[in-house]
Amino acid sequence: MNRPLTLDDLIVAGIALAAGLVAAFLARMLLRWLGRHAGRTRWGGDDVIVDALRTVVPWAAIAGGAAAAAAVLPLTRTVQHNVNQALSVLLIVAVTVTAARVIAGLVRTLTQSRSGVAGSATIFVNITRVVVLAMGFLVVLQTLGISVAPLLTALGVGGLAVALALQDTLANLFAGVHILASKTVQPGDYIRLSSGEEGYVVDINWRQTTVRQLSNNLVVIPNGQLAKTNMINYTRPEQQLTVLVQVGVGYDSDLEHVEKVTAEVVAEVMTDITGAVPDHEPAIRFHTFGDSRIGFTVILGVGEFSDQYRVKHEFIKRLHKRYRSEGIRIPAPTRTVALQQGPAVIPQQRSGDGLPAEQYGAGSALLEG
Repeated sequence: MNRPLTLDDLIVAGIALAAGLVAAFLARMLLRWLGRHAGRTRWGGDDVIVDALRTVVPWAAIAGGAAAAAAVLPLTRTVQHNVNQALSVLLIVAVTVTAARVIAGLVRTLTQSRSGVAGSATIFVNITRVVVLAMGFLVVLQTLGISVAPLLTALGVGGLAVALALQDTLANLFAGVHILASKTVQPGDYIRLSSGEEGYVVDINWRQTTVRQLSNNLVVIPNGQLAKTNMINYTRPEQQLTVLVQVGVGYDSDLEHVEKVTAEVVAEVMTDITGAVPDHEPAIRFHTFGDSRIGFTVILGVGEFSDQYRVKHEFIKRLHKRYRSEGIRIPAPTRTVALQQGPAVIPQQRSGDGLPAEQYGAGSALLEG
């Protein structure tokens, strides 16, 4: 038989509960101080751990104080058991939520460090969080005295029906895991699909991949479709890439002089323009005897895909200015035109926008070749 409740029991229980609250307050202040110091470090994992501990440690202190208060009170065995069980469930829930936050945060930090971008592969984060919460839920059921074996059996039997009903969703899920595990595409990569969509990969989640175009529009692609399509990844295996610019000069040009001047302009652009590769060696390759010009290719080096537009812009401006100062001519396209007037065919040659108006007589026909 339990003894009666006394004033001393209430005082001791109150002291125990107050001690738990004070410990929770002090722990929260200490963790806040640790959080400020963790923010100064390079590794982001300590920030995640300290932020998660701000939740579990105060609740653990409060639960410990409540357990100590319940232990000193003359409660019946049933009430004592129920109180201890409720406090255990509360502590397990707090630990589970904290563990899910810590592990998911560490996974997010790991994916960020691997890809080197601000975006994260949330598919791994979400899977990790769901697994940890599911394990905590099973522990709570076991603590409450509910057998988890029938539940696991029912889940195993129903899993087949769920898998059949969610074939597309599961296909996207496993396709996303395969894409990330094979490292063919990572957040931050610039990709172009065979269907024409292109842009930076922002995120890969359990269902879809989000791509941000250069116009800041978002393209959402199901993971299954991304895994099956042909794709060019401009970031892997290296982020730096080469850009080809087609140029042509007149037949009367000194090609040695043209190559020297062009190489000087390339070296100047590679050094001065942001996004260019300073140590890129100028490469000029003549390749075509055209109708009105000798064509050649200039190879530029850029740091990443979007830098090519700025580098090409500055290169074309500077090359055009330098050619004019050096007297190097870039001829306009020419065509041979046959003007028929009656039975005679008079060949004419034009350059630029066309023939003078007086060359066109009544009933004349214009043939271009």
